[in-house]
Amino acid sequence: MAAAVGVNLLLTVAQVIGGIFSGSLAMIADALHNFSDAASLVIAAWARRIARRPADAEMTFGYGRAEVVAALINLTTLIVVGLYLIYEAILRFFQPQEVIGWLIMAIAGAALVIDLVTAALTYRMAQDSVNIRAAFLHNLADAMGSLAVIVAGAVIWAFGWTWVDPAITLLIAGYILWMAWSEIGGVIRILMLGSPPQLAPENVLATAEAVAGVAGLHHAHLWQVDEHRSALQAHMVIEPGEWHRADDIKATVKARLAKMHGLSHVTLEMECAEHVCRQVPRIGH
Repeated sequence: MAAAVGVNLLLTVAQVIGGIFSGSLAMIADALHNFSDAASLVIAAWARRIARRPADAEMTFGYGRAEVVAALINLTTLIVVGLYLIYEAILRFFQPQEVIGWLIMAIAGAALVIDLVTAALTYRMAQDSVNIRAAFLHNLADAMGSLAVIVAGAVIWAFGWTWVDPAITLLIAGYILWMAWSEIGGVIRILMLGSPPQLAPENVLATAEAVAGVAGLHHAHLWQVDEHRSALQAHMVIEPGEWHRADDIKATVKARLAKMHGLSHVTLEMECAEHVCRQVPRIGH
């Protein structure tokens, strides 16, 4: 991770210098994105370190959501970068500048190699962490940007079409926005205590109610603690005459929810049929 950060910072400096000398907005856009890559990796590493802390009196669920917050920061940064690039590209259409195509190709070619290596370094960790995946998307988008810059440089060098530079910048910006938008919804869902997208709340409650001795559930809350852990809290009504088996019923419900829905954190407040809550909703309160 440290090596990836260092290389991206060096590449940023090289691309800014190359962009200034070549007159390429796309090159500077790619440099700006490279800088955001380095920042995203630092944020991701910092959040991953915090997330490993055990639960304590202040954070009773632990610090796992630090990675979710980091992902939100990185994805928001991607959106800001994408919008800024669109703004700059539109201005360049109205104020075209001379661009040196061969210099763009040379620097962008080196950048592409570095971007692909950096993306490869974070690929494995990105499979099980929304935080690292956001950093990986930064690097992947930058690799695509470098490739696009090479194409722009080749076209400008061969035909002198300077309008290709801002056009390619718009494509890079669009790709960045598309990737960020596709990921940020899931991150916001976790922070807003939304139910896991792969679990239908009614199916989860139905699984619990299928256990013998359960009369029904209400006042239910189903949410994601973090990217890999989901939790359920609910009131569970025990059928008449089954109160002596209440603890066994609760244990069976928890075991079935863990097996069928992967719910490892389940809190059930048991009620006997004679003292059930009145006028409470099935989900929420």
